[in-house]
Amino acid sequence: MDGEIDPAELSALLEERGGDSADESADGPAGESESLRIVDIRDLRAFDRGHLPGSECIPFPELTSRIAELDGSDRIVTVCPHGVASQQAAQLIGSYEGTQDARVESLRGGIEAWERQIGELTETDEPDEGADAGDPDEGPESPF
Repeated sequence: MDGEIDPAELSALLEERGGDSADESADGPAGESESLRIVDIRDLRAFDRGHLPGSECIPFPELTSRIAELDGSDRIVTVCPHGVASQQAAQLIGSYEGTQDARVESLRGGIEAWERQIGELTETDEPDEGADAGDPDEGPESPF
């Protein structure tokens, strides 16, 4: 894990990339291509209600079985409700052989800090049926 990234810094990265969606590359200032993956580790219902632009949902309990999806990424930012579980997710991702060359960071303060500082979340256009039903739990309990 390479530390934490502030919401304002991540927002600036997204603006530079023109709001590219997850798993797409963007040209950097020197014409270099760097892929940015924003991995939201909350459950799908919470993700559908509101997530960072360009992020993808890989719930924490599924992370170990889906980590290969992140192979070859240049930069990975993990996101959770408050920025605690995402630190553990970033450590797990950073220890995986396929992402050892990636810069792996956790969003400092999580979704809560993003909403407070940036204020914008994206809703999924057509959430899964039953997404409105259920408890208001916004994130997973840490398995550690």
